[in-house]
Amino acid sequence: MQPPSRCAGRAARGRRLAPVLGGLCLVQTLAACFLGSERPDVALDIPDRYRAAPRRPDAALPALDWWRSFRSRELTALIEQAQAENLDVAAAVARIIQADAQVRIAGAPLLPVADLEGSATRSRTARASASSTAARGSPVSSLYNTNLAASYEIDFWGKNRAALLASEQTAIATRFDREVVTLGTIAAVATTYFQVLAAQDRLRIARENLAAASRILMLVRERFAAGTASRLDIAQQESVVATQRAAIPPLEVTLRQSIAALAVLVGRAPAHFAVRGGGMAMVRVPRVTPGLPSDILNQRPDVREAEAQLAAANHSVEAARAAFFPSIQLTGQTGYQSAALSALFGPGAWYYTMAASLAQPVFDGYLRLGQLQLQRGRQQELVQLYRKAVLSAFSDVEQALIAVEQQTVRERLQGDVVRAARQAFDLSEQRLQEGTVDLVTVLTTQQTLFQAQDVLAQVRLARLLAVVSLVQALGGGWPPLLGDKPT
Repeated sequence: MQPPSRCAGRAARGRRLAPVLGGLCLVQTLAACFLGSERPDVALDIPDRYRAAPRRPDAALPALDWWRSFRSRELTALIEQAQAENLDVAAAVARIIQADAQVRIAGAPLLPVADLEGSATRSRTARASASSTAARGSPVSSLYNTNLAASYEIDFWGKNRAALLASEQTAIATRFDREVVTLGTIAAVATTYFQVLAAQDRLRIARENLAAASRILMLVRERFAAGTASRLDIAQQESVVATQRAAIPPLEVTLRQSIAALAVLVGRAPAHFAVRGGGMAMVRVPRVTPGLPSDILNQRPDVREAEAQLAAANHSVEAARAAFFPSIQLTGQTGYQSAALSALFGPGAWYYTMAASLAQPVFDGYLRLGQLQLQRGRQQELVQLYRKAVLSAFSDVEQALIAVEQQTVRERLQGDVVRAARQAFDLSEQRLQEGTVDLVTVLTTQQTLFQAQDVLAQVRLARLLAVVSLVQALGGGWPPLLGDKPT
């Protein structure tokens, strides 16, 4: 049973501390209200549907592994290899590691700092004479010390907390950046692979056209031998043959350079890399629909990255505002100190110190004001960049939808052109053998056919690239791949 006087003393101290604690809570509450989060107004123009979208925009949404819909095993293998070996993706992963480390660094001020120290000092004073030495004792002295020191900054105004939240949002942005890089890499692999297939098709067409032109040249020479053709006719057909032969080397350049570029995308040396290919006829063109425009805010990793960067800027503004208010620092130290090592941990060797300090910025040459203005300017910049990212996403989808629609129509029409040109060429060659057509007609039909076939290959490539662009514009799949949270 404690004496009444002691209980009364504790009660009195409690009554004295209550206003202090209440005042501290009130200060913290008022600070939170005064330093409330600054959230800028982001006005977005979001349409109800895409202008070029089909009647059922959600009929064929792209899957996460959308590249498999092209039904090409080689393309699937190349993309999977690129996901594992591409160097840009690896660099984006390394940026995530750096951002996570920055989160830990930014969160350190929210926790107390403690240091354990130990020291041993031995010193000897100078001796003036033997008598003075005897009077003062031994000139050699020792001091042993061990202590634990701790410090903590009370985050009343939320400065350190806001800095931590800004770092976390930046780390989230790096994860979306990895998805942007990954999506761009996958699209680049598909685009380059289709360019390889197109180059192979165009090479095959050029070689077939060269063979057809050479066959016509033989017929012209036969007619010249029979006296029904002139040397001018031979020279004109030789010019056609030479033109077709000269068209092959540029296509070889395109093919080989595309393969070399594809090797880098999958993390391989071009000398150790090969592509089988075969032609665009082996690739299925999938149907892709865009969904609703509002879904793009969550689907596109670049939009989500811009959103996270804006959120980080908001927290940075909060931290810059909180820097104008006082900082409260608590420090403490406890340990043992003795002149003899054997008595270091004795009852009389223990000591401690505690201190609290408050620092209010008065004048810093407008440093904090400049930092606040800098963060607000960065915030306004990121607001506009976020709005631009959203509008650019809508524009990318619209352009890709238009390209897919029109390239599909163009491929069908160009196919009709090739069929008609092939029929005309076959008839003119037959009539040339029969001697019932002039060489000018043959030259015209074969040049029309050769050009139409090459254009058809290019149109097929453009249609495939338009589909890839549409999937990329939609964010590369459904739903988005968000990645891990920062740790």
